[in-house]
Parts: sequence; C-alpha cells; structure tokens
Amino acid sequence: MEWAKKGDVWPEHIQPGKPRQNAHVKRYNRTIRGEWLGQCIFETIEKAPDQATEWLRTYDNERPDMNIGGMTPAMKLKTAT
Repeated sequence: MEWAKKGDVWPEHIQPGKPRQNAHVKRYNRTIRGEWLGQCIFETIEKAPDQATEWLRTYDNERPDMNIGGMTPAMKLKTAT
C-alpha cells in the first residue's frame, strides 16, 4: 500500500457478484506468465525490465490477435481513434 501511495496508484476492487470485471486482467496475467515469464531466463534481476519492455513492444506491435480480427493491439488502437 505504501508503494501504491507513493506512485499515486489506488487499488480498485471488483464489485461483489461481478467476477467478469477482473477477467481481462486474469487473461493478461496468464499471457504474461505463458509467453514471457515461462520462456525467459533472467541472468540478473536488472535485465528483467528490459526483457519485459521488449516483450510488450512485440506483443502490442507485431503479434496479431485473432480476437480483434487479426490486427495487432496497436493497429486496433489506431482504428479506434
């Protein structure tokens, strides 16, 4: 909680009886575990943020998502604006 306060981040809880409010977070976390954490070996903890940034760049810009018509998330964002 102290870390969150320092970064001006406030936890939000899902409403009782509304489990779908958390579904996108659970899916994203599963994707990170399976596609990034499960496949990377970190030589040092300092290299983990760099590898995470590279994975996220690839995920958002190069990897087509069939749930959004085979576009990348970056392409979908451009069409939404």
